[in-house]
Amino acid sequence: MSSNLKHEYTAINTNQALLTFYEQHKNVEWIGFDTEFVGEKRFFTKLCLIQIASPLGLFLIDPLSIDDLSPLLDLLAHPDVLKITHAGENDYRLLYHQYDFTPRNIFDTQIAAGFIGYRYPLSFGKLVESELGRRISKSYTVADWETRPLNPKQLKYALNDVIPLHPLWSKLQAKLQKRGRLAWVKEECSKLEHRDYYRKDPNAEAINSSLMKTLKLKEKVFLLRLFQWRIGLAREKDYSKEMILPQKMIGHIVRSISSGPEALHHNRRITPKVARKYGSLFKELYDAPMTDEEKQVLSQIVTVEQEEPAMDFILEMLFLLIKHRCYYSGVSTSLVIQRNALKRLLRKPATLPEELGEKWKKEILGEDLVNWLGQIEHLEITFEKGQAILRLKS
Repeated sequence: MSSNLKHEYTAINTNQALLTFYEQHKNVEWIGFDTEFVGEKRFFTKLCLIQIASPLGLFLIDPLSIDDLSPLLDLLAHPDVLKITHAGENDYRLLYHQYDFTPRNIFDTQIAAGFIGYRYPLSFGKLVESELGRRISKSYTVADWETRPLNPKQLKYALNDVIPLHPLWSKLQAKLQKRGRLAWVKEECSKLEHRDYYRKDPNAEAINSSLMKTLKLKEKVFLLRLFQWRIGLAREKDYSKEMILPQKMIGHIVRSISSGPEALHHNRRITPKVARKYGSLFKELYDAPMTDEEKQVLSQIVTVEQEEPAMDFILEMLFLLIKHRCYYSGVSTSLVIQRNALKRLLRKPATLPEELGEKWKKEILGEDLVNWLGQIEHLEITFEKGQAILRLKS
């Protein structure tokens, strides 16, 4: 047991200590959970510290000293132990990618706050100050958590990320119950329990690239391959994607490569090292014929020519209507739907159940607005007697 900076905590840095921790906690009602990690200059984020608050006290688990975290994962997956987090998606995503793990029985205070009138996402410090009247320092948000030993100020910061979680849960739950929204929060938090939530389209970077929309077909195929090559090499070397190829060079490479590797050497925005090391490879990627799989990926991209200004007005009006209904319901708009999701609905109406599948969302928006969202391509704006009217085309 360590006594430091006002709060006592138990340091856990051996496999046996972690196993003992699990045996002590497998029957508790709740734990507060948070992690500290380092993601800069690497592809795989490094888990550096795990903080736990529970009815039994405060605990700091050192994953750099423990080679088997399965007892902790078993506890996080225990269906009878409530896991209280704030923005826990980041922590659980890290555990999913490193251990193929998903948690059970979650209450996320950031999500819960969005259902009682707070904007989403809201920082932990602001929520704690508003609900509990406490101020917590966030000066060690980007500290070096990999170096040992951790200094006392880092430890204090880490503990303060879990100490308020249970009292915060207590206050938020009472407000949610009063408004009849606790079930809504449980439904939204349950998304974090499913593997599909953490799976990412490997081509998402290409599909969402604003550069991609402006290119000719052959350049689009090359850009798709360039993104795939960059992420593949970053994974292999455990480097960040920026260390493999800086984002600021990509557009210049795409627009120069058709003239051959030598054109890269004459573009002052492309470093001589990149041009020399990868010029021939980039030309091979550019010259290779397009595959059926690449054609399918590129079909998901909306070009600038396909975007209609009139539809932008309709999407903007729809989003304002959504914001209006969310405002009067006291629910954060960002929890209901993201602005870019409307364009996704326009391109793929079949994704409506994915975007608005939850019963609580339909309850807030109303049947009429949900019906419009399912038929965006058939909406029009007309002006009658000084009023702007949004309606389905007859």
